Amino acid sequence: MENRRFDLTGKTALITGAGRGIGLAIARALAEHGADLVLVARHAEQLDAASRQIEAATGRTARLLPFDLARIDEVNGLFDDAVEAAGRIDVLVNCAGTTVRTPSDEVSLADFKRVMDVNLTAALALSQSFCRHCRDGGKPGRIINIGSLACHAARPTIVPYTCSKMGLLGLTRTLAVEWAPHHINVNAIGPGYIATELTAPLRKDPEFDRWVLAKTPLGRWGTPQDLVGVAVLLASKAGEFITGQIFYVDGGWTALI
Repeated sequence: MENRRFDLTGKTALITGAGRGIGLAIARALAEHGADLVLVARHAEQLDAASRQIEAATGRTARLLPFDLARIDEVNGLFDDAVEAAGRIDVLVNCAGTTVRTPSDEVSLADFKRVMDVNLTAALALSQSFCRHCRDGGKPGRIINIGSLACHAARPTIVPYTCSKMGLLGLTRTLAVEWAPHHINVNAIGPGYIATELTAPLRKDPEFDRWVLAKTPLGRWGTPQDLVGVAVLLASKAGEFITGQIFYVDGGWTALI
């Protein structure tokens, strides 16, 4: 009986950054709990592979929308395309992200703008479209923003990323407060260091790997699968009284002095 509170049958989730890594893991988990999917990523071949994996694991076929979220002026059109393809969107997962690693006194304004556009401005634009969609349809909605340890603290050479993720936490809390009357819950997940294709170069650096393990009380890198339980909670009826929160899934990193 209680498991029904995690059932997403009849719901449709739009997930950005869904071609691999964390986005793909969350998309698959939502499908396993009954959700229909609209997947967004830059590369069509990644989306095709992700869709085949999800269908093989769950039997569910996802709708695919290749799109670069740096094209900020077209993001509202992307949401309209998702609604046209699926009929409705009940859950929005803003997972797409990018970064550059450059000393702060050398980072270009163009790089700073691109990271902010993809990680933060696109999340706002999609959330605005989602709010209007839910409000005008008279139905509740869930927004899940994928943050970072950079929502909590900073480290050198990633100033655009850190600013975007701290901004994403501010966006999460602001929208949660403002859109609660529309029954739209807005929360964030803050992953610790997660083993993905994007972090492979960091894991291959012995000094950096030792630093991560020393800072993580559970003594390992996380995996995308470590994040899916919180995502399902926040998307489902079980999480209906949770809003404006960030859940750090970090192996204890933020608890350590």
